Amino acid sequence: MLSPLVHVGRVLQHPHWMLSAVLLAFCLVPLPLAAQATSDDMPAVDELPVEDVQTFAEVFERIKRAYVEEVDDRTLLRNAMRGMLNELDPHSAYLDREEFESLRESTQGEFGGVGIEVGMQDGQLTIIAPIDDTPASRAGLQSRDVILRIDDTPTESLSLQEAVTLMRGEPGSDITITILRRGEESPRRVTITREIIRTESVKHELLEEGFGYLRVSQFQSRTGEQVVGALEELTAEGPLDGLVLDLRNNPGGVLQAAVDVADAFLEEGLIVYTEGRLPDTEMRFSAKRETAAPDVPLVVLINGGSASAAEIVAGALQDQRRAVVMGTESFGKGSVQQIMPLGNGEGLKLTTALYFTPEGRSIQAQGIEPDVDVVRGRLEVAEGQDIGVREVDLEGHLRSRNEPRERSEMSERLREDYQLAEALNLLKALNVVGQRNQRD
Repeated sequence: MLSPLVHVGRVLQHPHWMLSAVLLAFCLVPLPLAAQATSDDMPAVDELPVEDVQTFAEVFERIKRAYVEEVDDRTLLRNAMRGMLNELDPHSAYLDREEFESLRESTQGEFGGVGIEVGMQDGQLTIIAPIDDTPASRAGLQSRDVILRIDDTPTESLSLQEAVTLMRGEPGSDITITILRRGEESPRRVTITREIIRTESVKHELLEEGFGYLRVSQFQSRTGEQVVGALEELTAEGPLDGLVLDLRNNPGGVLQAAVDVADAFLEEGLIVYTEGRLPDTEMRFSAKRETAAPDVPLVVLINGGSASAAEIVAGALQDQRRAVVMGTESFGKGSVQQIMPLGNGEGLKLTTALYFTPEGRSIQAQGIEPDVDVVRGRLEVAEGQDIGVREVDLEGHLRSRNEPRERSEMSERLREDYQLAEALNLLKALNVVGQRNQRD
């Protein structure tokens, strides 16, 4: 049983290396040496190739001996662990204490930074989505912008966690981000002042009488119950004739929260299922009969910044024929990460499963295709067309009893947001068709 340790140790010529090699080999023992600490239903692990372990140890030794600057063993070993995870996929990572704490703060919904969700795409640090009402969204950063530099640091050599750490900082401090936007030849530099990012994941309002708007900016642990509360407030004055569920630029979050949101609109049926190598990564989530809004006509808005948990909700409602999905193709992140604490206060973020929509579609690198394609834009009157002035446009006009006081403000918002305006128009059309069908 000790032969692997001894064998690895023999390739090392420097006495200092004996201890490092033994420690390394102990961490990399084949399954028989670790059998007592392994669950019976864990998949079999092949014995490690001795030749590759020897090569690893040789590289380690040569760096220690010949690198231009002295590097301690702890740094080299952690860099090796980072490398193992970084090469798996863009979302797996080794987290030191600071990074582990940063991730914990993010899931709790409060941290100091600029307010963007980032990921690695084609080896480049890419914005998945800016978070609503944050410095990043106000500065105009967009989904799929590639971040080239963070202040003076090029991002091409940074891991995802290192980039996130650089962008976090004290509220009130400035950060300059150099981005390259699709369709543009030259990079642009954007200076942003960091703030405490307190993310409210759910907002709601009436677009018009009978037509509600529900915005979910990300999925946190309490998002499901917040959505139910918002639906109760929207229906407090009467039933809804239609609802827009806005998941644009929603980077995802907690899987259970996505299930809870989809469940608010479904009375039965599968919502999502996951598949992985370990038994506990294979899960199925179905809707419960108690449903907050089972019959409200529903349009779901998505775009290229809708990712992960947002795609779960859109895919479930689409497959169950519960909603019309409108907008542009989503981001395509269909993998599940588990956060695994380590005994030293650090941790792993490891991709352990893929998730699938009720009809078995994998979202990974595919995304959700909308039922109705609508690009984002602004409504404008065509040149030469005179739509005239109506009574409602005159300042100080007498209000109708049924006219919402915020109508002019909402009208401007609908002009600015073409996708939202089209979603509202579709809901009105569905409502008219439904009323006619009831009469017939």
